[in-house]
Amino acid sequence: MPTEPVVVIGAGGFGRESLDIVQAMIAAGAPWTLAGVVDDRPSADSRDRLARRGIPLLGNIDSWLGDPRGPRHYVLGVAMPPVKRAIVTRLEAADRELWPVSAVHPSALLGSVVQIGVGVVVCARAVIGTDVHLEAFAQVNANATIGHDAVIGEHAMIAPGVIVSGGVRVGAGSLLGAGATVLQYLSVGSDAVVGAGAVVTRDVPFGAMVTGIPARPVARSTDAVQSPPVP
Repeated sequence: MPTEPVVVIGAGGFGRESLDIVQAMIAAGAPWTLAGVVDDRPSADSRDRLARRGIPLLGNIDSWLGDPRGPRHYVLGVAMPPVKRAIVTRLEAADRELWPVSAVHPSALLGSVVQIGVGVVVCARAVIGTDVHLEAFAQVNANATIGHDAVIGEHAMIAPGVIVSGGVRVGAGSLLGAGATVLQYLSVGSDAVVGAGAVVTRDVPFGAMVTGIPARPVARSTDAVQSPPVP
């Protein structure tokens, strides 16, 4: 069976977790080969950890985009929603046809009628209930649970151990911190941040940051989350 080479964008922690998913999918029969990793500013630690795994670092995003023979399929292994959004915008403007692929770890449990958009990443042991919609470039980390009929917006990041109850809507670009819980049929507005361990008992407005049990607003997410610029 012919295979397609796949690039992982991002050499940091989530990028290397995305590598794990891609390698597990290949081992389970996905028609891919792992071409390597691209990253604009890989840290020395990330370089070392990739080298110890024998994963080639292919250069920065521009060098990958500039190679007409380079792989065109990619997995976006970047965690922070603003950075993901900026990279996707940059790739969509590139003078080259590219194909984002969705990476779902074989150990994830998916219910019936789960809709998975392009570029979605689902980590090991995540549980996705029935009739869930994961929109483009959403990420669901290890051991997170997404209840029935939930919608996770594009570029949203669901951290490890999060519980999103049934019927919840998580807006585009939102971030739910590790171990947070959102109770059933609530909504988390776009670009909001739910702090680690928080329990959301009422709707979270657009751009708000909430923490605590029960969760209460503490800051705007645009003030509270500082992400490195993407050239």
